Amino acid sequence: MKKILLSSLLLFSMLISASAQSPVKVACVGNSITQGPGRDHPDSWPLLMQNVLGDEYLVKNFGVSGRTLLKNGDHPYWDEPQFQEVLDFGADILVIKLGTNDSKPQNWKHKEEFVQDYIDMITIFRETMPDDGEVYVCIPVPVFKDNFGITESVMVDEMRPMLKEIAKATNSKMINLYKPLKKHGDLFADGVHPNKEGNQLMAEAVAKKIK
Repeated sequence: MKKILLSSLLLFSMLISASAQSPVKVACVGNSITQGPGRDHPDSWPLLMQNVLGDEYLVKNFGVSGRTLLKNGDHPYWDEPQFQEVLDFGADILVIKLGTNDSKPQNWKHKEEFVQDYIDMITIFRETMPDDGEVYVCIPVPVFKDNFGITESVMVDEMRPMLKEIAKATNSKMINLYKPLKKHGDLFADGVHPNKEGNQLMAEAVAKKIK
């Protein structure tokens, strides 16, 4: 009986130890700014953030270039295999940085659907997250030059209030990526996409909120 009890206690101790050592899983959902040079590229902001957060976290880049939050956008994130990969990942922390491509005229004509589509996405992703999982809604980085049809005024004047509404409605937290980058136009060669230094600033801003 004593041997059985000791074996049970040892097994329990091992399970507790393994659980304690499991890293916190962080899923980063976004467009080309999140995908960066590549989802597995060390210069993408999610993987730069991995270095900032350390081994206690496991950061996964699920960014897909050109994708929209809007279901009726020209290239919805919803239709990508990465959408299912996020669900399969079962994140403890979810960071969503979508909206930049939604500001394009062909997409923003569906702006009345933006809030509900965003709420729907958070609701679906939360189904595979733990009860104490955290969702972060990002205010996108600045657009220093309207390019690719992406429009700064739409994102600042119209989209930002919607993002605040979404965060409140879903009990999510917010990360303002506009503020730490607004004085760094020199880090955006095409006016839209930050370089490695800009990605580092993003990584540090998101990591600071997470930690």
